[in-house]
This record gives sequence, C-alpha cells and structure tokens, in this order.
Amino acid sequence: MAGIYIHIPFCKQACHYCDFHFSTSLKYKDELLQALVKEIGLQKDYLDGETVETIYFGGGTPSLLGADEINLLTDRIAALHTVAADAEITLEANPDDLDKMKVLAYRQTAVNRLSVGVQSFFDEDLQWMNRVHRAVEAEAAIKRVQDAGFENITADLIYGYPLLTNEKWKYNLNKVFELDIPHVSSYSMTVEPRTALASFIHKKTQQEMDDTQSAEQFITLMDEMSAHGFEHYEISNFSKPGQYARHNSNYWKGVKYLGIGPSAHSFNGETRQWNVRNNAQYIRAIETGTVLAETEVLTETNRLNEYIMTSLRTMWGLDLGKLNGIAAASSDELLKAARPFFEKGWTEEKNNVIYLTRNGKLYADHIAAELFF
Repeated sequence: MAGIYIHIPFCKQACHYCDFHFSTSLKYKDELLQALVKEIGLQKDYLDGETVETIYFGGGTPSLLGADEINLLTDRIAALHTVAADAEITLEANPDDLDKMKVLAYRQTAVNRLSVGVQSFFDEDLQWMNRVHRAVEAEAAIKRVQDAGFENITADLIYGYPLLTNEKWKYNLNKVFELDIPHVSSYSMTVEPRTALASFIHKKTQQEMDDTQSAEQFITLMDEMSAHGFEHYEISNFSKPGQYARHNSNYWKGVKYLGIGPSAHSFNGETRQWNVRNNAQYIRAIETGTVLAETEVLTETNRLNEYIMTSLRTMWGLDLGKLNGIAAASSDELLKAARPFFEKGWTEEKNNVIYLTRNGKLYADHIAAELFF
C-alpha cells in the first residue's frame, strides 16, 4: 500500500505563522494544474506498482479548487495507478470556501474526508493569525459538510499563543465536542523563520510564545480529549476509536508515498526527494518533461533515526524488533540511551515496544533527539 500527496500552492492571504509553500496570486493556477496532471504521469513508476490507499490534497488551500479540478487530478491518478476501493481521499479546506454549492459539488467527487482549518472559534484570535474566515463561518462550515453527508471530518486547532487564555482554549475544545467532530489535529503555535510572526517578534511588536502556557494547554488538550473518548494516537492527533487519519498514520509508519507539486516530498523507503519550492520553476520544468527535485539516499543511520522519531510519536510505539531489522543489535544501544527516560517516567516498555508516557509526550522531540544514533 502507498499514498499520494498533491500540493496545491495557493492561498487567499498569508497566515502570519505559516511557512508552507504557497502564492497569494492565482494568475498561473490553470498552468499549475496542468503541470500537476503531467507530473502524475512523469512520476507514475515511483511507487513501483503498489496500490494507492490514500490520496491527500494539501497546501496552501486546496479548497480553492473546484470539483472539476479535483476530478481532473483524481481521474489522472486512477488512470495510472491501482487505487483501493476504500481509499481515503482527503481535502484540506478553509471554512470560508465551504459554501453550500461547493460542499455539494465535492460530494460528487472522490473526496471522502475533509480537513477543516478551524484554528480557533474566536474572531480576535483568527484576526491575530491573519486567517480569512471568522468563527461563525467555521461552525457553519462544519455543520454544512455534516449535513451534506461527510462523516469523516477533522478540525485543526492551534494553542499556545498570547491571546489564548485557558478559558478560551477549553471553549474551543468544547465546541469541537459539541459539533461531534470525530478527529482533531492540534498544534502548539510555532514561530518559524521568515514568517510574519517571526518578524513581529524580532521587531518586538509581538511577544514571544510562552513554553509554560503551551505545556499547560497541551495537558488540557490530552485530558479533555481522553475524557470525551478520543484516542491520542499521535502527539498532535486525536480521534474517536478507529477513525485515525490513514494518510498521516502511514507517514509515521514508514509507508511509501509520492508527492506531486511544488515543494512536495516523496519517500520510497530508500530515498527521499523534494520538488523545487517555486511555482514558475516547477511549471517550466514539468512542461519540458523534467521533475525538478533533490534526492537524498537514506543511510542506515538515517533510517534508524527516522523510525525513532516517527514511531515514538504514536500510540503504536517504537518496536525494538523493527529497529533491529534496520541495524543489528541497535535495540541494545537504544535501551541504554533510554535508561534516564525510564527512570524519569517519561518512557515505558511493554512487550519489546517503547512508548511515551503521558508526561513523556511533553518532551517527545527531546527524547527522540537523545535516542538518535
């Protein structure tokens, strides 16, 4: 089984915290769509004939595409790959794009999962982030897609930023529970270089993020999700039992995936490649039949560290047997390095699998880094 990711590099406006590749100009949208179609053909052998079980439209803002444009891309994939009958096909969407006509049109496409970029149910917070939509649109969009028959829905939320009091954070979470959303992806606000937020902080027009606040709100997130029957199956992801995001879960499990579009990444188990992060260069290269991408051949150490990093973040944990399958006796070295974390109660071992404890999840990145080979 394998996955395909399609990057749609367009947005109406730039969120202050975002460092993903996108353009706020739609001038070359048609040319880029044709380039995506052509790249799907150029890269048709990358997955070596494996069945595609997930397709994911990310961005940018994929909901700027109409149903016909979605069909153009999924039909091209279906013509060149074997797509599983029960494939999960996800579209990231902004609430302001999900009007009644577009939602009904999407129901006629192969898309069967919507990832809605809510971020907050407070207008002042959305304005601070420079989001296009408003809180009332987020709630209305969720209800609209549910009424149209979409059951597989996830909402994105952000915590750990100055405007978000603990009371407001609990309100956001309760609103998700009230709307009966089965999956939530929630991230601490991160200040990425070369973003507007980073510039504001550098100029001291915006205060820095507070790690203590972020940790407190992450604990609240874990507690509230557990109390409402959600499984914490990856550090930033929670779902009702069995309703995990299959596409993202496969990333963490090391399943092959092909990335289509400017800045998209691909992985086949042995190498990684990433496309050029420039729309014009991408289009020109694809028009000449060239995929302009850099490739990294993964060493044994690369593969060990990737497995450590991704597996520890999940509820399935780090299987020491799989680690030894990458490099003989590597589990002995890792157990030695992990001893301090066992003693602190941040990790635990069950049946030859290492898991992060509830407290350990607060230090996931630190623990993984300390266990790297």
